[in-house]
Amino acid sequence: MPKRRDAIKMTSEEIKQFISEQKSLQVATLNSDGSAHLSTLWFGIVDDEIVFETYTKSQKILNLKRDPRISVLLEDGVVYEKLRGVTINGTAELYSKPEDVQKYAGAVIARNHGISTGDAHNAAAALASKRTAVVVKPEKIVSWDHTKLGGTY
Repeated sequence: MPKRRDAIKMTSEEIKQFISEQKSLQVATLNSDGSAHLSTLWFGIVDDEIVFETYTKSQKILNLKRDPRISVLLEDGVVYEKLRGVTINGTAELYSKPEDVQKYAGAVIARNHGISTGDAHNAAAALASKRTAVVVKPEKIVSWDHTKLGGTY
């Protein structure tokens, strides 16, 4: 009998599709005392990697400057048999040059506001000077899709 974990695991293509359907990204970084700092924000996808941007003075950026380890979670479903999710553990690459931030912020804006890439890039220019962009570099990906259980537990 196959392991339950193997039965609900998503394929690489299913993970990619699932991520593309989500709006919010839950981000965990490590505070200086070792506790988790959690926040939820919008994200973009650039070169098949999850990206986001936020204020350079934010707690998550301060944490990532000190310790680049990051975990992100995307999930949906409100009843057990429909729960789906992807957790990515990895490292964060930080970009603070305005032209880099503009590139990544433009991807976030275009994806979440439904505007053209060019318009998003222009809108991102106004944000770039006070923000840092983060590219999530995956090291471990865990996924689950309870719809694959066919109603059995």
